[in-house]
Amino acid sequence: MKAEIIAVGTEILLGDILNTNAQYLALQLAKLGIDVYYQTVVGDNPERLENTIFHAFSRANVIITTGGLGPTEDDLTKETGAKYFEEELVLDERALKRIENYFNKTGRKMTENNRKQAYVPKNSKVLYNDNGTAPGIIIEKNNKILVMLPGPPKETVPMFEKQVKPFLSQKQEYTFVSRVLRIAGVGESAMETMVKDLIDNQTNPTIAPYAKDSESLLRITAKAQNKQQAEELIAPVAEEIYRRFEHNIYAEGETNMQTVVAELLLKKQKTISTAESCTGGAIASALVEYAGISSVFLDGCVTYSNASKQNRLGVKSETLQKYGAVSAETAKEMAEGAAKTAGTNIGLSTTGVAGPDGGTEQKPVGLVYIGLTIDGVTKTKECHFVGNREKIRVRTVYTALDWLRRELLK
Repeated sequence: MKAEIIAVGTEILLGDILNTNAQYLALQLAKLGIDVYYQTVVGDNPERLENTIFHAFSRANVIITTGGLGPTEDDLTKETGAKYFEEELVLDERALKRIENYFNKTGRKMTENNRKQAYVPKNSKVLYNDNGTAPGIIIEKNNKILVMLPGPPKETVPMFEKQVKPFLSQKQEYTFVSRVLRIAGVGESAMETMVKDLIDNQTNPTIAPYAKDSESLLRITAKAQNKQQAEELIAPVAEEIYRRFEHNIYAEGETNMQTVVAELLLKKQKTISTAESCTGGAIASALVEYAGISSVFLDGCVTYSNASKQNRLGVKSETLQKYGAVSAETAKEMAEGAAKTAGTNIGLSTTGVAGPDGGTEQKPVGLVYIGLTIDGVTKTKECHFVGNREKIRVRTVYTALDWLRRELLK
């Protein structure tokens, strides 16, 4: 099966709204083993929308649209779909009743144009909407499938999960299963080099390398008659990749570094405090995303000035004068001061030059020092990052948390 994703809406075309639906749908279709070769965004123009849908069916047998199912005159997706399949629009009484109930529950007055949403192409499968007014629609005819979903992600995602995914799964002869290995501390090109022989000789399963933010990903995908058989095909390949990357693989699936670190802290019952300069509290913010972290994360401070480093953390004035705020010595005393003043097992600190200004020949933009003290033993790490201010700060947070993760695993 070959699919194409079409987002309908002038607001998306102009960049007023981020097209998160396309990313979500592409990921879900990949998991189902359905190839996506094109993604398109088209405005609320009947002629261009018609040309887009008609052309898409010349190169794909499954089209998924999002948007254009609303009550206004420029919402024309289902009208265009009905035209392609030569089906008339008919009133779906159940859809109308659900729309009326929706307005009654919200206390809003239903206008006449909302009835438009209850009209669906004849001989179509109606996807009733539990989170809004517009029903989704599936038309299947002449070996072509058109899936029309509402635009708001809060409606698109549950409708796809509950109704579209089971429908498309039944159309697949095989089951596709993927395992995503998340790799830290190894760049995308280096990672690909380490598994190039596996990729060159792959048949089933396949290995696909990706880069995302500060990490690299390897997705192993197997095709089989059922999930168990697919997992059995994946297992030896995953085992070999683990052998090569060891602790650089920090997790699998949909997770992130801060979640893994938070779970390690809770598992080992190690309390932590943070002292941040260049990251401005971003490490603390990342950790508190994890529910329940309060039992181990006791304190976090942003000591941006030299005075705050001295007053809050006890960094010596001699250290600052001799080595400067951006130095291994200052990072060390910041971490130790954070742990001491908060009474925690762990102190984690950052100090650096995030830019765009403030760099010198001796201490250029991107130079960052991370301090880490665990149960009285302190270490520092010197890092050199490239990119703009935001990228340097993001990479510092990721690197600091990854270093903490590795130390906790020892």
